[in-house]
Amino acid sequence: MPKNSLKYAVLLVLLGVVAYNSVYFKKLDEVKTGSNSTSKFDPVAYAQTFWTSKLLPATSTATDFSTLLTLLKTDKEKAIDTYSHALGIGNIRYFLVKGEGKITTIGDNDVTLALPSGETIRLATEYIFGNAVRDASGLIKITEFDNTMDLNNVSAELNSIIRKKVVPPFKASAKAGSTVKFVGAIELNREHLHLDDVEVIPISVELGAGSKGQGDKSLTIKMRPLLPAPCAKPYKPC
Repeated sequence: MPKNSLKYAVLLVLLGVVAYNSVYFKKLDEVKTGSNSTSKFDPVAYAQTFWTSKLLPATSTATDFSTLLTLLKTDKEKAIDTYSHALGIGNIRYFLVKGEGKITTIGDNDVTLALPSGETIRLATEYIFGNAVRDASGLIKITEFDNTMDLNNVSAELNSIIRKKVVPPFKASAKAGSTVKFVGAIELNREHLHLDDVEVIPISVELGAGSKGQGDKSLTIKMRPLLPAPCAKPYKPC
C-alpha cells in the first residue's frame, strides 16, 4: 500500500474515533423528563409571591365601589376602559374595588352590606372561584405563562388563600350591624351589566364595632405576607 494511502487511512480511523467519542445519544423520554424537572411551574409558590408582593400592596389603589358604580351608570365605556382588567378577550371584565358598609344579612354563602350611598353588595364567603382575584389588579401578564393550565392554576391557588385565610376569621366575627371596610375583586359583563346585585370576592376585610357584644373592638383581616414556598426563587420548585 502506498505511504500516502496508509496515512490517509490512519487519519480517517482517528477522525472516526474522535467523532464517536464526541457524540452521544439519549432517549427522547429522558430528554423530556430532564427538561420538565428543571422548568416545571409551581402555581402555589407563584400565588403566594404574587399575593404578598403585588396584590396586597395594590389594595391601597383600589377604586371606590360607589364611585365606580356611578360612572358605570353614566359612562359605562369610560368606567370599563379606565378601571377594569382582563387577560382574556371578551366582555368579562374585572375590577379591584374598595368600600365600607354595615352588615345587614349573614347568609350561608355571603354577607350582605348596605353602603352609605344606598347600594348593597355581597361579600362572597362560600363560592370563591373564577379569575377575578387573579385579573382585577392588572398586575399579572399572560406572557409570564407557557400555557393556560398554569394560568388557571394560579387563579385556583389565589382563591384557595382567600377561602382558607380571609373568609374564616371574617365569618367567625361578623355580626349584623357591624361596620365593614373591604377591598375585593368583582366581575362584570360589559354587554350585560347587572349592578343591582354585585358580588365581591374579599381580599382584605376590616370588621369594626357596631354589633351587640363587640363594643369598640375591631377585627382586621389583612393577610400577613405569606412565607415563600420551599425552594421558591421566587416561585421556582426544588
